[in-house]
Amino acid sequence: MVSDLFPLSVRGAGTRRQGRLLVGPVDLELAGQGACVVLGPNGAGKTTLLRLLHGAARLSLGEIRWACPTAEAQRRQAFVFQRPVMLRRSVLENIAYPLRMHGARRAEALARARDWAVRVGLGGMLDRQAPVLSMGEQQKLALARALIMTPDLLFLDEPCAALDGRATREIEAILTAAKQTGTRLIFTTHDIGQARRLADNVVFLLHGRVHEHAPAAVFFDRPETAEARAFLNGDIVE
Repeated sequence: MVSDLFPLSVRGAGTRRQGRLLVGPVDLELAGQGACVVLGPNGAGKTTLLRLLHGAARLSLGEIRWACPTAEAQRRQAFVFQRPVMLRRSVLENIAYPLRMHGARRAEALARARDWAVRVGLGGMLDRQAPVLSMGEQQKLALARALIMTPDLLFLDEPCAALDGRATREIEAILTAAKQTGTRLIFTTHDIGQARRLADNVVFLLHGRVHEHAPAAVFFDRPETAEARAFLNGDIVE
């Protein structure tokens, strides 16, 4: 259950690469409901922050504490990358892969994969090789492959980057359905409209640090800082 995974408490956390501090120190407290959107200009460290919270980037300073043991928390998460990795297999086999890796019988895994393919709009492409799908179709596949494991928390890095309006709308529908069934979402986006549509709360990142953190309605209507106001106005923020 999401309730025993959160709150997520981040205290002075950061990550370094080759001696350079990429993100941090970050202080953040996240509850276990809805969608948290991480916004900020290019180079602010949004993707790195997600990787740090997920455990894919090394924690160089501070602490990240879940409401349950860290190893358990990480087992209950999934991460969908901006350019998802496609296995050289069919759509059906790609979606079933996580279940098979966790010991599910082939027949059961394929049956559940068919169901998820239909849910994300890939029901007519089960035998198609995944690497030849369009970007929007690959993103749908990646979401199905993550959600088939029923994660309590799903990280997404720019889930609709380079997608057209129709594909974006379809991806957002999948994310909304996941949120409504209790999956906590934490994701980055450059699309302010998308953030307004999906976010329950917003983390505004600048220079690798949390500059603002507020409920979405408050952030979009009454941002506290000049930098956040400039960002929302489409100005260059450095």
